[in-house]
Amino acid sequence: MESRGRAYRVTILALFIAIVFIQSMVPFLGYIPVGPFSIVIIQVTVVIAAILLGPKGGTWVGLTWGLINWVRAFVWPTSPLALYVFVNPLVSVLPRLLVGLISGWLFQKMVAKRDPKVWQMSVAGVVGSVVNTVLVLGFIAGMYYIGWLPLNKLNVTDLMPWLLGIMATNGIPEAIMSGVLVPLIAKPLLRFVK
Repeated sequence: MESRGRAYRVTILALFIAIVFIQSMVPFLGYIPVGPFSIVIIQVTVVIAAILLGPKGGTWVGLTWGLINWVRAFVWPTSPLALYVFVNPLVSVLPRLLVGLISGWLFQKMVAKRDPKVWQMSVAGVVGSVVNTVLVLGFIAGMYYIGWLPLNKLNVTDLMPWLLGIMATNGIPEAIMSGVLVPLIAKPLLRFVK
């Protein structure tokens, strides 16, 4: 019976990986273009996977998202900045991997053998989105200051307001959306995984 349960969880994990792949490739399913940037929806899928499958499953789904994002930076970038920034796996892979790990871990700590509540799922969704936004923009800023980004024509004083602008225009709506969508989708699916 234990191998059947394990096979079921692996199948669920494969479904989440397939969903992330489709969201990454089909326009408007994972990235909503807003001017030269995109509002990201894929973190919702990663956080739901972390809630249903735990931090390990969430990490695998986040890693898949990051690797797809990294490859897309070379062949089909989502924004002009992706050509310079997302080709570095520290920016494209590591934050996405940590979205699944941290939100899954946080959810497990909040629930701790109790019935999961909607607010706990909502907090995990917001935290997952904030982890993605803060780490991606933080790595961009850090690598710029170290000199690892080929953006030498950009003035240092112009970078921080620009990154803070992205955090406000993209990060806040992404966090709100994650906080609302994660419990709406994850709550009914929990009964199929337990």
